[in-house]
Amino acid sequence: MGYSVIPIVVFTVLWGVVGVICPIFAPKGPNRGIIQVVLMLTAATCWLFWLCAYMAQMNPLIGPRLNNETLIWISRTWGNAMNKTAA
Repeated sequence: MGYSVIPIVVFTVLWGVVGVICPIFAPKGPNRGIIQVVLMLTAATCWLFWLCAYMAQMNPLIGPRLNNETLIWISRTWGNAMNKTAA
């Protein structure tokens, strides 16, 4: 597996809009600064969570569980020398 630039760009732009553009349109009032900080922190943490989840799928720590027949077939098909000596 590898990565694709398209989802990274799309989600970066999406959360960039939430974190940079949306705070500009925060309603005026005594809590405007808090609303702006909440929007920026939400965008940063959601983007970071998405990026970690996306990158975790590139090189998963846990692989698929295969039964023995499937593993033997894969080994023979891919030409594993260890399996040829055992068979």
